[in-house]
Amino acid sequence: MKSIRHQALLALQMANHSDKVALVRAIEDQHLLACDEQIISTGQTPGLNERPPLVPPMDVPRRKISTPEGHAALIHALAHIEFNAINLALDILWRFAGLPEDFYRDWLKVAREEAYHFELLQEHLQTLGYAYGDFAAHNGLWDMAERTRDDLLARLALVPRTLEARGLDVTPQIRDRLGHRGDKAGAAILDIILRDEVGHVAIGNRWYKALCEERGLDTIAAYRQLALQYQAAKQRGPFNLEARRAAGFSEEELAVLQLQD
Repeated sequence: MKSIRHQALLALQMANHSDKVALVRAIEDQHLLACDEQIISTGQTPGLNERPPLVPPMDVPRRKISTPEGHAALIHALAHIEFNAINLALDILWRFAGLPEDFYRDWLKVAREEAYHFELLQEHLQTLGYAYGDFAAHNGLWDMAERTRDDLLARLALVPRTLEARGLDVTPQIRDRLGHRGDKAGAAILDIILRDEVGHVAIGNRWYKALCEERGLDTIAAYRQLALQYQAAKQRGPFNLEARRAAGFSEEELAVLQLQD
């Protein structure tokens, strides 16, 4: 039986999104072998998909949600975020060796739930007459994964605690936009995503703080330095403070976040 980390790498390198989701579902985690092994990726660049076409963020066409195409484009953009989130969970799972077994179980749980979110959005998109890959998308989430590929602390700080935490802030607004359009099914899917994403960000917070404690680092000072070093985008409000508290952000961290806004 291949180790959980080898299985995660195989799923990550799968280009077809349906095959990727199937591999994520099939990962066996009874035996957490190779936790300490340095695994070398020899396949295609992890995280790349055969569709949709990828363009710079500023080149993604802006469409009004009031139109059928704009409505579908929004659902497609959300599906693409969840697809990237699958890859991010798989990447942190296979790339970093020598961590406690709970670390790998946590990120496998995240990968499975992100795959579920992706499937919900993909199926909903099909009810609108479109399929995943029909619209252009950008790869901003994966770009940060590439930048932090050699630094676990930076990955934890700048992906789950920054980029994915941003989803806690904006998801309620998007859910309301879909509700106003009469898309009750889409709004219900975002309720599921928001619920689960609180747990995903909490996992990122847990391991970031554990690693800071292990290295004798102050969590706020370390975050500030990493954000500068890796050129993370400045976080702007409004912030979903309730969701962020539930995801493990301290009151001191939230106060600093609001001062920076």
